[in-house]
Amino acid sequence: MTLREPAARLLMCAPEHFAVSYAINPWMDPQSWAQAERTHAAASQREWQALERRLRELGAAIEHVSPAPNLPDLVFTANAAVVLDRIALLARFRHPERQREESHYEAAFRALQAHGIIDAVRRLPDGLVLEGAGDCVLDRARNLFWMGFGPRSDADARAAVADLFGLDTQPLELADPRFYHMDTALSPLPGGEVMYFPGAFTAAGRAAINERVEPDQRIEIGSEDACRLAANAVCLGNSLVMSACGERLRDELTERGYRVVTTPLPSFLRSGGSAFCLTLRLDLQSRGVTARADAAAVA
Repeated sequence: MTLREPAARLLMCAPEHFAVSYAINPWMDPQSWAQAERTHAAASQREWQALERRLRELGAAIEHVSPAPNLPDLVFTANAAVVLDRIALLARFRHPERQREESHYEAAFRALQAHGIIDAVRRLPDGLVLEGAGDCVLDRARNLFWMGFGPRSDADARAAVADLFGLDTQPLELADPRFYHMDTALSPLPGGEVMYFPGAFTAAGRAAINERVEPDQRIEIGSEDACRLAANAVCLGNSLVMSACGERLRDELTERGYRVVTTPLPSFLRSGGSAFCLTLRLDLQSRGVTARADAAAVA
């Protein structure tokens, strides 16, 4: 019997200690959370479990980071690191509330390395801030990273990413505090399209997108879908897993050959996160590595 390779290998963290206990973006309202804390906490568990179940149904293998008390945002594993070609570049966080996650994530990646899931763990140069794949989104069709900077990550982190992974890295300045990470506003799709909310970016950022992406491959989402964090989608083959999606966007994606899979995540939206934020791909490969692997398989 031949074992089938998983559609993706994802890193997740159960929301055992998830809460909105501080405010570091406009979505977060600790007072509102506290008014129904037990209800919200129970809902977050159900929503996360439904997401994990759906991802498994779509063929993903799931690795886990152990939850930890007093680290409510540890659940957003996309921010843990940038991972490509079995190398993990650990995140460094801007806000003190999240800086406490750094040592916990490093221990998790050292364990993944010990189990042969990744090959190397690297740290950013001193003084640089980059909040993982939340601000460094791989576009496999173009073999580049879209890197958000401004609210959470430093523009100067571009060189560290490009040098380590040997990949073109396009920085885009984020202009709307609601879209504080790149992954909240932009999603490169498997067919080469880029789904994004133009209002999240500066004029220079929009110009860079227009230069890199052909008009027929741009999928501009409106403010209503943007505020549903529809761009914060997990792509597994032709399936796009997201919390919610309006009819117009769903129709456009369907016409382009995608299957929109919705699994509501309103509890995490209270913290400014959704499906992509709650996962981190561990198995992504750059185009050059994929080509070499294909050639070796043929040989």
